[in-house]
Amino acid sequence: MTPFPRRRPWLPFACVFALTACASASTQRASTQALSTPAAGIAVAVPAIAHPGGETAAWWFRDGASQAAARGAMQGRAKNVIIFLGDGMSLTTVAAARIFEGQRKGGSGEENRLAWETYPATALSKTYNTDSQTPDSAGTMSAIATGVKTRAGVLSIAQSAARKDCAAALAAPALTLWELASNSGMATGVVTTARVTHATPGATFTHSPERNWENDSDLPAQAVREGCIDIARQLVETPFGRGFDVLMGGGRKNFMPVTQRDPEEDDKVGERLDGRDLIADWKQRHAGGVYVWNKAQLDAAPLDKPLLALFQPDHMQFEYERPKDTAGEPTLAEMTRAAIARLSRNGNGYVLLVEAGRIDHANHYGNAYRALSDTVAMSDAVRAANEATSVDDTLIIVTADHSHVLNFAGYPQRGNPILGKVRGGSGEDDDGGLVNDGLGLPYTTLTYANGPGYTGASSSQPAGPKRYPHMGKEYEAAHGRPDLRNVDTEDPDYMQESTVPLTNETHGGEDVGIWARGPGSDAIRGSVEQNAIFHFAAQATPRLRAALCAKGLCDANGVPVELPAVENFKPR
Repeated sequence: MTPFPRRRPWLPFACVFALTACASASTQRASTQALSTPAAGIAVAVPAIAHPGGETAAWWFRDGASQAAARGAMQGRAKNVIIFLGDGMSLTTVAAARIFEGQRKGGSGEENRLAWETYPATALSKTYNTDSQTPDSAGTMSAIATGVKTRAGVLSIAQSAARKDCAAALAAPALTLWELASNSGMATGVVTTARVTHATPGATFTHSPERNWENDSDLPAQAVREGCIDIARQLVETPFGRGFDVLMGGGRKNFMPVTQRDPEEDDKVGERLDGRDLIADWKQRHAGGVYVWNKAQLDAAPLDKPLLALFQPDHMQFEYERPKDTAGEPTLAEMTRAAIARLSRNGNGYVLLVEAGRIDHANHYGNAYRALSDTVAMSDAVRAANEATSVDDTLIIVTADHSHVLNFAGYPQRGNPILGKVRGGSGEDDDGGLVNDGLGLPYTTLTYANGPGYTGASSSQPAGPKRYPHMGKEYEAAHGRPDLRNVDTEDPDYMQESTVPLTNETHGGEDVGIWARGPGSDAIRGSVEQNAIFHFAAQATPRLRAALCAKGLCDANGVPVELPAVENFKPR
């Protein structure tokens, strides 16, 4: 009788009978382990300080460099960097949008993955501003753009300057990733569904103590006397080369004088009081540059010329309304493809921001349908970037600037419509029926902690469920909850109930996700400060870190650790 074979301690028991299959499995495990093995890190000493009093821009820069280097970002060999930013894309928004898209496809939804959820690298980003526990978009994007955490409401300046303090801001600009890329001979681009002068895109090529100084009519007289200029003008007049090679989004009104009528909406004019036509100025600065304001013009624009595309006087449409736009607006995916097609012509590589800016606005409006559909549109854009780039030379980072107070609650059964009323059970029991609250009334899976969905009467809508758009004012106290049994909560204009009545729903202060693929992406893991995202990108891109080292800003290991001075990177 053949003795029972001795089981090798490193093989699973089933492998005794399937050695070939297990050898294959072992090889796959080894391959997976090799792919997931963290890159060798480099230690960067960071002085201990008292928080928040001891924080400075130089300290934040070194601390961010330390986080990236310790995780192995210096081993990256990226030629190109794309940062996708879902403005206000909380983890709840991601989870709900995943199900929303999956149910649109006919599935139960939970098993679906958004485009970036297939990426191998993930991390959590701590989003607070230096002066605010719950952050805003200006301070958060400034951290991502400069490697330096700063105050709420300011664009790419150090925290030493108070908000609205022009003189202090002029003395404290922080070099951005896009300025550094332009200085290094790389192409640069910005794509957004918001105004291009809004907080997130504004942080790429401008420096301002006030995010709302989007055109000259927004600046107070003292700021003008002290030498501050508006964000739109800074975008056009940036001293860093020619500035952006591609800029697409909304916000025409901030580039046009009040004497100029909008080309699409005849009842609107520009908002500039200085008489400047910044679109004409941009054309003059960019010989052969192409300006477009609708999708047909974008489709016809040459690929070998700089591009300025302003598709709306204000923000671009929500994805839900976009197909109804009179002149025709491109999708975020179409803009992403158009940007990559142009930027990739530069042999030195490129740095591109793609912002789904209106996820944030829909959440502020208390309307989950628009927030989720715009998140799905961002997923389409990420998928387009995946298809248009190579994982071998392009680092793609997907993240959010901050969270929102969207809640995902109750015990809905698997496949329950994400915008629907909870069916399933209360607590751990599941009977599959419509679930009622303690008052005997049904409720929805998604709600907001605060905002205009409060069900008490307001000056513009009666008591009960609210319909988009509703900017609630002069609220009356709600007397119990409304009966939703005959209310279509999946209607695009239904506004989810909120607990606290506010004109606008607020941001949330919790962490947001980071997802990444490409060279250097395996360094993106764990829990990091938001300003480390700049350092992940800069350290993983040899051309960018070489530019910093050339100015004497690197340590003995070649890690950029010293805060760069903007003046040292401007063309002479």
